[in-house]
Amino acid sequence: MKQIQFIFLLIAASIFVTSCSKDEAGNPMNPDDGGGTEITGEIWNGGNLTFKKEDGADPGLEANQDRITDNVWITRGTDGGQIFNIKNESSSSKSTSPTDTEWALGKTTNLANLSFDNFRNTIKPKDIEGKDLVVHLITDDIYIDIKFSSWSESKEGGFEYTRSTK
Repeated sequence: MKQIQFIFLLIAASIFVTSCSKDEAGNPMNPDDGGGTEITGEIWNGGNLTFKKEDGADPGLEANQDRITDNVWITRGTDGGQIFNIKNESSSSKSTSPTDTEWALGKTTNLANLSFDNFRNTIKPKDIEGKDLVVHLITDDIYIDIKFSSWSESKEGGFEYTRSTK
C-alpha cells in the first residue's frame, strides 16, 4: 500500500511541476492558453547588480557607464538631462534616449502584459525612484528588471539603480 501511495505522490508531483514550468521556449507565457503576445527574447533573471554614477562624474569614463551589453552602455550627462546610451549617443535626447532600448512600468514576471515605449514616455525622471521598470535591449533582445533608487535633480547627472543580470 505504501508503494502505491509513493508512486501516486510521485506522479502528482511530476504533473504539478510540469504544469507550473515555462513553455519549451522558456517564454513567460504560452499563446495557446489564451494569453497575449509571445515573448521571444531572453529574460535576465540572475542576481542583481547595483550601478551608481556619482554627481559630477564624467559620463565618458567607463567607470561611469553601465555597460550592460556590447550595444548598450547607460550613463547620464552633467547637464541635468536623462540617461542615454553612450555607445550610440553623445548626449541625451528626450524623444529617443537611451537609444536601442524601450521601457515599461512593471516586472519581467508580467512581461506579456507590459506596454513598451521610449524612456521619457514611460516615466518622468523626477518620478522614477522606487518604481519597478523593465528595459528591453532591442538589438540584443534582452529584458531586464530595473529599479532606480536615486536620481539627482540638480545638473550633476547622478543616478543609481539595481538591475537583474544574466
